[in-house]
Amino acid sequence: MASKIKSVYICSECGYESPKWYGKCPSCGEWNTMNEEIKDTSKQSATAKTRSFASYSKPYAISDISTEDEHRYDTGCGELNRVLGGGIVKGSLILLGGDPGIGKSTVLMQICQYLGDTLKILYISGEESKRQLKLRAIRLGVTSPNLYVMTETDVEVICEQIKNLKPDLVMIDSIQTMNLSELSSSPGSITQVRESANMLMRTAKGLDIPMFIVGHVNKEGSIAGPKVLEHIVDTVLHFEGDKQMSCRILRAVKNRYGSTNEIGVFEMTDKGLNEVANPSVMLLSGRPKNVSGTCVTCTIEGSRPILAETQGLATQSGYGNARRMVTGYDYNRLSMVLAVLEKRAGYYFSNCDTYINIVGGLRVDEPAIDLSIAMALISSLKDTPIDENAVVFGEIGLAGEIRAVSNAQMRINEAVRLGFTKIILPYHNLKGVSCDDAELIGVKNIRQAFEAVGQ
Repeated sequence: MASKIKSVYICSECGYESPKWYGKCPSCGEWNTMNEEIKDTSKQSATAKTRSFASYSKPYAISDISTEDEHRYDTGCGELNRVLGGGIVKGSLILLGGDPGIGKSTVLMQICQYLGDTLKILYISGEESKRQLKLRAIRLGVTSPNLYVMTETDVEVICEQIKNLKPDLVMIDSIQTMNLSELSSSPGSITQVRESANMLMRTAKGLDIPMFIVGHVNKEGSIAGPKVLEHIVDTVLHFEGDKQMSCRILRAVKNRYGSTNEIGVFEMTDKGLNEVANPSVMLLSGRPKNVSGTCVTCTIEGSRPILAETQGLATQSGYGNARRMVTGYDYNRLSMVLAVLEKRAGYYFSNCDTYINIVGGLRVDEPAIDLSIAMALISSLKDTPIDENAVVFGEIGLAGEIRAVSNAQMRINEAVRLGFTKIILPYHNLKGVSCDDAELIGVKNIRQAFEAVGQ
C-alpha cells in the first residue's frame, strides 16, 4: 500500500501536535515554537514494514567489508584537497557555506573543469538559468563535455534524475532553494531545508555518489537553516574573507574524513579562484617599514605554519569609556592581554582606544599570537617601531609570564625560510629547538620581550 504523507505542526517546547499552525502554542503558551513536520499515515502493518526492510538491510561483519578499491577524487586544487583531507570521498555529502559573492559557486565550477575530463558531473542550480550557468562557465574557461547542468528546485525530481543519469559527482546550488512538494512551507524554511537535505543524503549514500551542497549564511555568519543540516552532512567547509579583498580562506568546520584544522588559501581574480601555495608571502606583502604598532607572528593552521602581520593602535580616548575594536582576533582574549599589560607590566591602556587587526582577512584564535598582539600594542603606545626582521610568538599567562607553545621548531623554520633573522620565543621553548640562520631570543616576561624586539 502506498504511503500517505501529511504535514503536522509540533511544538518544539512541549511536543503539542496540531494539524494547523499557531503563533502561540495552545498547550504551553510559548510563541513561535510550532514547526512543520512530515508524518507518515500509511496503514502498512509493522510486519509488512519489517519484511520489506529485511529484503535490503542486514548486518555485516566488519571484517567482511572490503575497502581495497576505495580512493579519493583529486579536485585538481591542492588547497581544496588539503582541506578535504586528500580529496573527495565517494558517497560523501559536503556542505559549502560562506557570505554572498565570496566564491562558492566559482570554486565548484572550477572543480567541474578539472574532474570533467574523467568523471560525469551533474550541476543543479536553483538560483540561475541555464544561460547564466553557461556564461559563468565561459568566463571561468569551463569547457568539459561531461558537465551536465539542470535548473530545478524539486528535490524528488532531482533525485530521480540522479538515479537515471548516474553521475560520478553532483553539485547542488543551493540547499535553501530546494523544496519538497509535500510540504506547504516555503523554500528555505527549517523543515524544507532539513527534509531536502535528508533526501539528498539518502540518494548520495545509496548510489555512492559524492555531493557538494552550497549553503547560504545568516546575519551572524553561520550557515542558515537548522543545526541538524550540519549534523547530516559529512563535511562542512566555510569560506572566510572580506569580499573587498582578494584573499579567501577555506576552513573545514567538520570533516569525517580528515582534519578540521587545515585551511586553504585562495586569491580571487577575474578568471576565478587561484590557489595560494605560499600564503605567508601574500599575507606579508605591503608590510610597512619603520612604523610603530606592527609585528610579525607565526601561527599554526593544521599542519601548516603561516606568518601573519598583527597590527595594534592605541590612541588617546576622547570619551569616558575607551573603545576596543578587533578584526581577526578574539575580543575577550584582547581584554585579558590588556589587563595583564596594565597589572603585570605597567603599560596603561585604560584611557586609550585600542584597535587590533590581523592583516589579510585571516582569523586567528591560537593563544600563541598573544605576545605579538602585546608587542604591537606597546609599540603603538610608546610610538617605537619593532625590528622589521623579528618574528614573535608566545602565549601570555595571567601572571605576566610567557608560556611555551607547540611546534616551535616548525615556526622557526618558516620564519627563517622567509628571511627573518631574529626570533623572539618563550624561554622554555629554547630547550628543544635549534637554528643556525637566525638569532633565537628566549623571554620570560613581557618587558623582556619588548626590549628584545627593539631595532
